[in-house]
Amino acid sequence: MTKLSILEHVRVTTETDAGQALNNARDLAAHAERFGYHRIWVAEHHNMPTVASAATAVVIGHIAGGTKTIRVGSGGIMLPNHAPYVIAEQFGTLALLYPGRIDLGLGRAPGTDQMAVRALRRPPEASDQFPQDILELQAYFAEASPNQRLQAVPAAGTDVPLWILGSSNFGAMLAAQLGLPYAFASQFAPDYLLPALNIYRNAFQPSEQLDRPYVAIGINIIAADTDAEARRLATSQQMSFVGMFRGSHELTLPPIDDIETYWSPSEKAQAGRMLERSIIGSPETVRKGINAVIAETRADELMIVSDMFDHKARIRSLELIVEAAGTDKTSAPVARKL
Repeated sequence: MTKLSILEHVRVTTETDAGQALNNARDLAAHAERFGYHRIWVAEHHNMPTVASAATAVVIGHIAGGTKTIRVGSGGIMLPNHAPYVIAEQFGTLALLYPGRIDLGLGRAPGTDQMAVRALRRPPEASDQFPQDILELQAYFAEASPNQRLQAVPAAGTDVPLWILGSSNFGAMLAAQLGLPYAFASQFAPDYLLPALNIYRNAFQPSEQLDRPYVAIGINIIAADTDAEARRLATSQQMSFVGMFRGSHELTLPPIDDIETYWSPSEKAQAGRMLERSIIGSPETVRKGINAVIAETRADELMIVSDMFDHKARIRSLELIVEAAGTDKTSAPVARKL
């Protein structure tokens, strides 16, 4: 059975500050654990007042500390922003604090603008080293040899499972070549989803971590008791996308009754393309949508984005999604540590 998981953006709204957003994320994870979600991931973004997850490893520790069994990880760490050695130290520490629960999803994009890239003191060409940096990370997480002079303490031997994240064909091919699980960001890049999955599955090479392809796809799902209410709740996310197009970086806004009064025709078209695979509606509508996505993609896992303004409405949405999908939280993983 396809697993259900959550991608958490730790969004700041017009009625919350960053501290409340972080506590809401921890509370959401605790509810998700009870509902039977398999994992919750946190996304790294910088220089965005709307998102409070820039210190991603710290946020992961905050969420893991408020839960007991759900897997917690990055969706993802934008590796060109960091020295692999430091990431190994951070996630090795997390793996020892929360054994068997930490994932390290890795992305190649900066997750920010050029001003923040300069502030991070990483060269723009760092993304060209992404494949080599992943291999370096794997070496740090492996058991240290007796005469090994450089170790990422306490990462050695923690064997933290790595994932490759992507929104294009590059990540799909890299994940296949390295034999790693692959998570595709169809929540904002739906056009490349099916080609990327085909590349990944056809080119996959088994590895020590994974014996056959394993795919998670990001997907926007917003559920409510009725289709009309779900569509209304979804306007907060739609307005966030419009704010991104406008460069306004507005905090998450409360839902509105008529989104047509907010966006221009070109903004509507652009948002519509990026949100094309969204599933919005009542439990029955969500059930049909989930079944259709799984039938089309054969995804092993859905990484659900359920961004909305009201915290309680988000929790209710995640509960309805589980009920609609009929998820069995005892389903066995495809390979170790997934």
